Amino acid sequence: MKEDARVLKDERLVMGRIAAPFGVKGWVRIIAYTAVADNLLDYSPWYLKLPGGWQATAPLAGRLHGKGLVVQLKECQDREAAAALTGTDIGIYRSQLPPAEADEYYWSDLIGLQVITRDDRVLGVVDHLLETGANDVMVVKGEQECLVPFITDQVIESVDLEARLIRVDWDPDF
Repeated sequence: MKEDARVLKDERLVMGRIAAPFGVKGWVRIIAYTAVADNLLDYSPWYLKLPGGWQATAPLAGRLHGKGLVVQLKECQDREAAAALTGTDIGIYRSQLPPAEADEYYWSDLIGLQVITRDDRVLGVVDHLLETGANDVMVVKGEQECLVPFITDQVIESVDLEARLIRVDWDPDF
């Protein structure tokens, strides 16, 4: 699967969040929702979800720092400005993402799809996905919540984005 992204109704995808100021010159620590943290630097412009709405910005500089990402934004010239952005979501438009390869899906494409078993039992809809290390897992909400591993050719039989349907070989009581 491609990057983890959280979808919003206006076709912006939340790709990260500003976690805290970093230093005194306006840099910020970023929690990236991408598979590799510095992949977030590949997208420009970014959109910050501020109280008045989404505002475009561009990272002036950024780098990996330890296990995280630190970035200097155009609007942040000091620690106070950086602190004011703590907790702010970072989004991009869906159209900024490269097309998914054949048999690959962005998580945001799977959210909201109906999940049914091979014997046509409706499990519910994909609420969100989890990364577990071994494989990604769909959290499916229906009559009961169930966790379904996203393992193609074993559990996932087909994904039809147009029909908004995922067919699985899975026992919901497992």
